[in-house]
Amino acid sequence: MMVIIGLLAGFVAPRFFAQLGQSEVQAARAQIESLGRALDKFRLDVGRYPSTEEGLAAGETRWNGPYLRRAVPLDPWGQPYVYRAPGQHGEYDLLSLGRDRQPGGSGDGADIVSW
Repeated sequence: MMVIIGLLAGFVAPRFFAQLGQSEVQAARAQIESLGRALDKFRLDVGRYPSTEEGLAAGETRWNGPYLRRAVPLDPWGQPYVYRAPGQHGEYDLLSLGRDRQPGGSGDGADIVSW
């Protein structure tokens, strides 16, 4: 009986954890998309994107915000999103460093980016 349970766990566990990793990536992509929409609304009101120093929680006298209903979320791995303006890939770069918390990476350790 224990052998059967062990074999089942050997087949099911990798699929379960792969699915869990994929859902974290999907959550990060959805959050980046939502943050991008908020940044675009800020730009429409203020005429520019927030600077890197102002960050994602920027406020401005000419804005119609707040643009996020809650505080800026952490990525699914508990880290702040990286925001740079001007960006290297557009007017701004917005990204999560992924599970490995390091630039670059592959698989579920790959960066999730806005560009």
